[in-house]
Amino acid sequence: MRTTDDRKTLAASFGCRRVMRRTLPRARAGFSLLEVIVAVTIVAILAAVVAPNVIRWIGDAKSKSARAGVKQIASQVRLYMVASGTSTPPDDLIVLTEGDNPQIEGGAKSLDDPWGGRYIIKVPGDNGTPFEIVSFGADKQPGGEGENADISSSQ
Repeated sequence: MRTTDDRKTLAASFGCRRVMRRTLPRARAGFSLLEVIVAVTIVAILAAVVAPNVIRWIGDAKSKSARAGVKQIASQVRLYMVASGTSTPPDDLIVLTEGDNPQIEGGAKSLDDPWGGRYIIKVPGDNGTPFEIVSFGADKQPGGEGENADISSSQ
């Protein structure tokens, strides 16, 4: 019978190197079903809490952006009236984007509100003002509440 030393000597003489393996306990191959269920439940709870807040923040940001756009366009209409020497505003805002020296750069696309609708001008304005710049909100219809509410330069 050969001993371990004999085997090593024999393997070395043939140019082989035999590694003696120790038996180790098998490592876990994956997660248990319970661990997966717990992880998915935690992610679902977080999504249910966070998603409504993120959606609301996006809506608020678009409303604030529309308010800023309404104010900017109203200022540009006033500048247009001074530059052209008229006391009446234009009937259509597209006039502000045309000509050699446009009041608003970027063409007709610069007259789009954050929801993809178009800012419009009302001549005269609803509150007795010479004009009013309006965005109809997310629903692109007059009236509404929340994100669908109209945003006006006379507010």
